[in-house]
Amino acid sequence: MTAGGRLPGAPDPTERIVLHVDMDCFYASCERRREPALRDEPVVVGMGYEAGETVGAVATASYEARAHGVESAQAISTALDRLPRRADDPDGPSAYYRPVDLDYYEDVAAEVKAILHELADTVREVSIDEAYLDVTDRTAWDVAEGFARHVKQRIAREVGVPASVGVAPDMSTAKIASDHDKPDGLVVVPPDEVEAFLAPIDVADVHGVGPVRARELRELGIETAGDLADADPYELTERFGERGRDLYDRARGRDDRPVEPRDDPKSLSRESAFDGAVDDHARVREQALTLADAVADRARRKDALYRTIGVKVVTPPYDVHTRARSLPGPVDDPPLVRDVAADLLAEFADASVRKVGVRVSNLSFTAGEQAQLGGFDGPTTEVATDETTTDDDADVTDATETGTDGQASLGDF
Repeated sequence: MTAGGRLPGAPDPTERIVLHVDMDCFYASCERRREPALRDEPVVVGMGYEAGETVGAVATASYEARAHGVESAQAISTALDRLPRRADDPDGPSAYYRPVDLDYYEDVAAEVKAILHELADTVREVSIDEAYLDVTDRTAWDVAEGFARHVKQRIAREVGVPASVGVAPDMSTAKIASDHDKPDGLVVVPPDEVEAFLAPIDVADVHGVGPVRARELRELGIETAGDLADADPYELTERFGERGRDLYDRARGRDDRPVEPRDDPKSLSRESAFDGAVDDHARVREQALTLADAVADRARRKDALYRTIGVKVVTPPYDVHTRARSLPGPVDDPPLVRDVAADLLAEFADASVRKVGVRVSNLSFTAGEQAQLGGFDGPTTEVATDETTTDDDADVTDATETGTDGQASLGDF
């Protein structure tokens, strides 16, 4: 071990400078860029709010809309109850509702990321609206705040959307810092202030801790990051495996992961939570088909072929069930995604469902001619796995990278 307890070859925390850039309520911000009159107004982006539609979900809500209880992944019917459309109730509390326009959002995101790649030698894009930057060779700690402010100002001036930025010696702390003063925030945590900054943070906000894991930690008397940092690492490892040790280290500001560009994703998925458990299978099925369309469209945008189609169903209290079907060859076939998702979901026709998701996986990427299932011979193979677990967030490294600021998840199950 080197001085300070670092492993040989690990980055020196007194030198490394990591930025986490998180676009605030990104979809709503994009809509405000397109329609400046929406600025400072409650904005809800989602599906299913038009007259005659009954099923849909909120993709993101502006902070003004959140003040009325509208949240991402919420059933659109609940959102409309809490905050009607402005056209339907112009005199009372109401919001402007807009449909999801991924083409436009991806164009705006590309403008933001062009700036990030210009300002940093290494950029790790983790979602449409979120990225880590290693700027160690671009600035120094005594001027890091000014550098981060320059990043924010360029995004605001050249793209027209707000960003919150966290600066720290490691990825985990930078992520927490960017969330600390939203919206349009800037929080800098120098190396000698990391432990003091983290100590009062709610344990649920430690990078990689989800709601279920937070509840388990609270049962052990661990309420804050400081409590987690003071816990026995061996007991945490015995209880939670290597994840327990990772969370212990992150609570102490020890995260040696380098900022590296991400490889092509291994899967693409969309999921949506209901406002409580739902017994209406037709409603669950309709939501799954909407998600299937979104996943297939996202795969096509990325020139991705898939060999496996799957669904995720969360039943009370937080039991996670996954079902998947393997195909005889890689395809780009949106109707097939719908058909397979509906078929796999039929097993849960009598179940109460809290959340549903659709995933395509075993991806291959090509810019050439896309395949349809009809081009392959041979039967499909169904893979049935039942992950009956109490952890709705799943034990996945970088679990929080699949989320966005107040937006329905676009990441993997």
